[in-house]
Amino acid sequence: MAWDEWEQLKADAAARGGSTRMQLNHIPMDPGGSGAAGKLKADKKTWTQAGEDTKGLQDGVGKALGKLDDGQSGLGETSGCESAAAQKELYDSWKKYVGDVKGRCVDLGGVMESAGHDLSKTDGDVQAALDKLKTKYADTEAVGGQTKGR
Repeated sequence: MAWDEWEQLKADAAARGGSTRMQLNHIPMDPGGSGAAGKLKADKKTWTQAGEDTKGLQDGVGKALGKLDDGQSGLGETSGCESAAAQKELYDSWKKYVGDVKGRCVDLGGVMESAGHDLSKTDGDVQAALDKLKTKYADTEAVGGQTKGR
């Protein structure tokens, strides 16, 4: 639905009397506002905390990345040894993957925090931000266990 169309629908509803209510599927209308329909709400604190917690995951992922680096140290030159070269290729793949997971934590947490701080964002704005993350952190094809033409 285009933004202009949404604005027109809101204006039309206001012109009809202003007491129009939204009904979500499977939630009964409650004229008194005391039932399930009256309890739907968005909580800025909850969204903000979820964003902060998601961003906080980067610490643990960063530690895992450090352990991955420690495990790689001492391998030295990998040319001339197929198993060392394969191990280096696997390490590089995992280092990129774990680094991307860390980045996703930060970016997704930021989107969630932003949604919490500014509840006036449209669903489309939030979805666009999530789609952008999906594109930025698109997973690559698996490399392990493939014959690579051998």
